[in-house]
Amino acid sequence: MKTFLIILALALIASSCGFRKYVWFISLGYGAAVALIGAGLLFLFSHTLTAGTVLQCVLFIVYGCRLSGYLIYRDRKTAYSRRMKGEVKTDDGVSAGAKAAIWISAAILYALQTSPVTFRLMNSSGTDVFCLVGLVISAGGLILETTADLQKNKAKKKNPGRFVDTGLFRLVRCPNYFGEMIFWTGVFISGLSIYRSAAEWICAILGYAGIIYVMFGGARRLEIRQDKNYGNDPAYQKYKSSTPIMIPFIPLYSVKDHKWLVA
Repeated sequence: MKTFLIILALALIASSCGFRKYVWFISLGYGAAVALIGAGLLFLFSHTLTAGTVLQCVLFIVYGCRLSGYLIYRDRKTAYSRRMKGEVKTDDGVSAGAKAAIWISAAILYALQTSPVTFRLMNSSGTDVFCLVGLVISAGGLILETTADLQKNKAKKKNPGRFVDTGLFRLVRCPNYFGEMIFWTGVFISGLSIYRSAAEWICAILGYAGIIYVMFGGARRLEIRQDKNYGNDPAYQKYKSSTPIMIPFIPLYSVKDHKWLVA
């Protein structure tokens, strides 16, 4: 419990940047929290690390730094902020209490998401097949997510006013979110052999289910925004009706009407 509370504290520290701009709780703060948790685990368990657990922690650091770095680059070096002006909620009207609630709930989610690796280290489970399989899956998700972001940036530079339907976006409308889900699926799978109590199972399941919910909520927000921007474009309507929104080859084309996806 003490170790988990330390990890939660690290997540709170890293995501506290959201008090400057509250969307950072779930963007810049998200990446920073995952990276800091990875570094914290390396420090806390420096004497019991194995090759597999070192790689898991390093993957957290790479994942978090890539995400936060990409978001900073996107906001400062591209036209993203101008395109999103008026579409992303500002801090106006968001009370200090609401910010605190978002901060704490987000930090708890980040601690839960990373808990399979935390529990592996706490239980001195070392490196096993599940750890290695999870690492491969997570690395694949990170590569997919990174590739999708790069392809989208390239397409938007070429034609800022058009939706993206090239590269990985030919297969699925949200390949970056799909890559994110693959990453955390790998993290969850990596811990299947090491949970020693119902509490550990619950923490891991809640973390995994939580990020899947957030990703589908993000896909819903993106669909609503794209319908607003491109809804009158026949090419977009054809693309939307023929390309799965979240998972390739799974015929789910819209989540806009699922109002319970409010993340």
